[in-house]
Amino acid sequence: MACLAAAFCLTVRYAHLQLRVVPAFVPIYASLIVVNGLITTALLLAQFWVVRRTWLLVLGSGYLFTALMAVPGVLAFPGVFSPTGLLGGMQSAAWIGASYQFGSPVILIVAVLVRDLPGTPGLVQRTPGLAIALSIALVAATACGLTWAILTYEEVLPRLFVNGVQQSRNIVLVVVPIMALEAAAFVLLWRRGRSVLDLWLMVMCVAWLLERSLSGPLAGARYSFGWYAGHVFQMAAIFVILLLLLSETTTLYANMARASMQRRGARQTRQIAMDAMAASIGHEIRQPLTALRANANAGLRQAGKAEPDMTEVRAIFSDIDAEGRRIGEIIDGVRIMFGESTHDRRSLNLNTVVRDVLSMVQLEALLHHVVVKTSLENDLPPCLADSGQLHQVFLNLITNAIEAMAGVAGRPHVLTVTSRSLAGSSEIAVTVEDTGAGIADKDGCRIFEPFFSTKAAGSGVGLTICQVIIKAHGGRLEARANQPHGTVFCVILPAGSDE
Repeated sequence: MACLAAAFCLTVRYAHLQLRVVPAFVPIYASLIVVNGLITTALLLAQFWVVRRTWLLVLGSGYLFTALMAVPGVLAFPGVFSPTGLLGGMQSAAWIGASYQFGSPVILIVAVLVRDLPGTPGLVQRTPGLAIALSIALVAATACGLTWAILTYEEVLPRLFVNGVQQSRNIVLVVVPIMALEAAAFVLLWRRGRSVLDLWLMVMCVAWLLERSLSGPLAGARYSFGWYAGHVFQMAAIFVILLLLLSETTTLYANMARASMQRRGARQTRQIAMDAMAASIGHEIRQPLTALRANANAGLRQAGKAEPDMTEVRAIFSDIDAEGRRIGEIIDGVRIMFGESTHDRRSLNLNTVVRDVLSMVQLEALLHHVVVKTSLENDLPPCLADSGQLHQVFLNLITNAIEAMAGVAGRPHVLTVTSRSLAGSSEIAVTVEDTGAGIADKDGCRIFEPFFSTKAAGSGVGLTICQVIIKAHGGRLEARANQPHGTVFCVILPAGSDE
């Protein structure tokens, strides 16, 4: 903004200086506006497709409107393709330019206001492609209708230029409302802005204001120094946002690639660790089980004798008891591994844990086009728990929910996470709901069994470990069918603190 202001101060004193008429400047300028406007529109609509934010759709429509209106504007400009322009009369180009200069800040203001609305329309959430198509059609129809109206009723509109010289009074009546809207957009972004894009949109508003001043009342006529400089400011306004979006897109793709590689590596490492643990547990338990079976067979043989050797029988039962204790020790060791002790437990807010996990899986949710909805109770009581273990539980449940929706077509992919205090008890419930394929009725009672999995590459110990962790915290993990589709997992933990 400081650089733009400095450039304005250097050029304003020469604004009335009449320069050489270069008709080719107009189509070059219009081509840049159209190309950059369309690229910026594509980038904004691509972001909308991913994050489903309505204000990005409105903002992209504004850039599309500017690009489309630049085409009839250059065709109607006198002296470029014909002395009076290919469309309309001598005033058509000026009024077409004024129309999209008026519409651009209006659309920007609408975009910022739409962003602050509490909800997003269902069309935008469920069918972004249809929303984009309807938006493009509406903008194209508006641009065509506005151009037709200007060309048809040009004679009744006030004259803005006569022989290339501005009619000061009429110019001021047009430019002042436009600048007021641009200033309003700047103030709105200043007060409600919360992203890097908002900052550069404010820079664009400043460039707009300076451009209107230079090419409007200060220029005095077409092809003056101020007129040329004003159009350069207009191109700077569009280039600023385009360069930002290209930079952010490049950074986003780089971060996505790194995050995807890291997450794939972490998942493979976790899968290997879980498989190794499952194999280790199976190996450790198989030996005492084999001994139990051997002793049981020996006991059966003794029982089949007319006079069994009681000394041998007692030895057999002693061995069975020892192997049973060994199995119990193995199971206790697994439970201790997942937090039977409470020395690492602290008072924490489950909402914080849930938000941290959702931020971790945000990229995966975007890649699978999953819409994440949360309803977290504000005054949730604290819970005495191990933060790392609960992170693992919710990460497992939420990742499973996203993967369950990955192969489902024909309906929205919605992940809903809620938290609430249970009425009439000192317990907290956190639910993770998906709209995936769900769990078959025959598998509903087995999903928490060790080594049982509905996924081809699953180890079958993830939900078992989650259940062990929640039970160790004095809670319970429940699963039920979601209506009309999907599964609901409910984590119930006792409220409490370490005070």
